[in-house]
Amino acid sequence: MPLLDLNPDQLLTTTRSVRKRLDLDRPVEAEIVDECLRVALQAPSGSNQQGWHWIVITDPDLRAAIADHYRQASAAYFANALAEMEAAEAAGADPAAARTRRRVHESAVYLAQNLQRVPVLILGCLEGDIEQIPPGYTAGFWGSLMPAAWSLMLALRARGLGSAWTTLHLGRAKEIAELLGIPAGVSQGVLLPVAHSIGTDFKVAPRAPLERVVHRNRW
Repeated sequence: MPLLDLNPDQLLTTTRSVRKRLDLDRPVEAEIVDECLRVALQAPSGSNQQGWHWIVITDPDLRAAIADHYRQASAAYFANALAEMEAAEAAGADPAAARTRRRVHESAVYLAQNLQRVPVLILGCLEGDIEQIPPGYTAGFWGSLMPAAWSLMLALRARGLGSAWTTLHLGRAKEIAELLGIPAGVSQGVLLPVAHSIGTDFKVAPRAPLERVVHRNRW
């Protein structure tokens, strides 16, 4: 599939979590997904073990079941987030920041409501039981999956597709494992809803000034 005319910096700075601009009615070709996954498999992993597994879910019944689990797992999270936003706004939160937070919240709720309509769901998993990993090693554990998941998002963006990084499904990880036949000892990491994006004109997002977050030599 032809790639978008983006240089590396443009690709890195305009790959967004896409929710409302996912084309829910356009099929996604399996060949494109496989092509992007082959790119993702070039990412680093601890000791080059490559213990990742990717479940590509296109079956409508499975997508519907996952969406149902997702909504059950995310309901309390969304309710708490809304309450926190309302409290912050009542306390005089910065209006621009409040609008951004509400916009993100609304798009996340929209995704939850329409997850079953997303043509492809990709569940990234990693060999190993996260509950058995000592606290000091969890960063290294997930570091063997997350770079590949981000590479997958970049590869999709380069081909005119969108995806959204979400982990809200993990509240129902046991039920989803049973649904998909994920064996014991394999941990679910990230769920990526994937579809062609409605337009490709994504922009650089507002971020805090570099000076606020960079520390040189010491905090």
